[in-house]
Amino acid sequence: MKKNRVGKTFQEINEKIRQGKAVIVTAEEMIDIVERHGNEGAARKVDVVTTGTFSPMCSSGAFLNFGHTSPKIRASKVWLNDVPAYGGVAAVDCYLGATEVVEEDPLNSVYPGEFNYGGGHVLQDLVAGNVIRLRAESYGTDCYPARRHERNITLHDLRDAMLFNPRNAYQNYNCAVNVSDKTIYTYMGVLRPRMANANFATSGQLSPLFNDPYYKTIGIGTRIFLGGAQGFVAWPGTQHNPNVRRGKNGVPREGAGTIATIGNLKEMSPEWLAGASILGYGVSLYVGIGIPIPILNEEMARYTAVKDEDIFTQIYDYSMDYPKGVAKSLGEVNYRDLRSGSITVNGQKISTAPLSSYFKAREIANILKEWIERGDFLLGEPQQGLPAGSP
Repeated sequence: MKKNRVGKTFQEINEKIRQGKAVIVTAEEMIDIVERHGNEGAARKVDVVTTGTFSPMCSSGAFLNFGHTSPKIRASKVWLNDVPAYGGVAAVDCYLGATEVVEEDPLNSVYPGEFNYGGGHVLQDLVAGNVIRLRAESYGTDCYPARRHERNITLHDLRDAMLFNPRNAYQNYNCAVNVSDKTIYTYMGVLRPRMANANFATSGQLSPLFNDPYYKTIGIGTRIFLGGAQGFVAWPGTQHNPNVRRGKNGVPREGAGTIATIGNLKEMSPEWLAGASILGYGVSLYVGIGIPIPILNEEMARYTAVKDEDIFTQIYDYSMDYPKGVAKSLGEVNYRDLRSGSITVNGQKISTAPLSSYFKAREIANILKEWIERGDFLLGEPQQGLPAGSP
């Protein structure tokens, strides 16, 4: 590989941000800059590229501390607006998962279930400032004698509220189809029979981990846009797997890396943290994430100029193969074609639809760009990198 001629550091770029001299562009804008100036010219010209994604991210939730009661309670069971939270943490701590469904929901007994309310909706209500009904139960102890506690709360009333998402910002994801003769309801949305439609996720060329395919600038301690506030990469996400097939540009051709994220729920916005009801499947949480990519050298300039037509994913059948755990690709497709509204598979034209919002991903990238330009957001240098595949 050709040796880089441009060499910058996180510290140098942060100093330029403090001085108001840093050049910040979005991942979309970087494509044109690299085409006009080449990798080296772009690396000299640009300091930071901003990315964004807004998509359902099921592996999300929040640690909440509702403060000690009088008399005190060791809450072994907790509900928020009748949505169960996990109480096996400490006396008045709990973890509310985004995919937990409200009690007494008929689920899929009335098929397909509507799943109108769950953990993701509670989190949205909290950041919107809405009143939530807290209910806690205990078996009672000498030090925590109360057996029941119930009251109305808002996010402001919580002692602590920490968004902690074990798996976010999947680096590439499946394109889902249904080859059976009946409509099916999946976490990838409603899939009509005989491959009448195809659903996909991620924001393509704007998506964070597509712009740093080997995680050279993203790791533990990276500062990010999370739910409308500043957050951090806390750890490699669950199911993080960099050792997959990649294109010549380094971009995975299937699901690969993930990140665990953390941030202060009290600073977040319902615009960027929104509950989702997925027909026939369950509930989830739309999460807005943006990651700034420092252009340390020509290599990072090249990575951040990736285009939709150069990002490929696999097409899987969600009616039989996926439920059985059979990883049999029906074909490969790029994101330019997916975003065009239709693809052709085995001679059949199929309409496509995204689960993620490209419009909102672009908005996140632009907001992050503005924050950095104002000096309100500095780059967080990773203290430890994410496990990466070999270039």
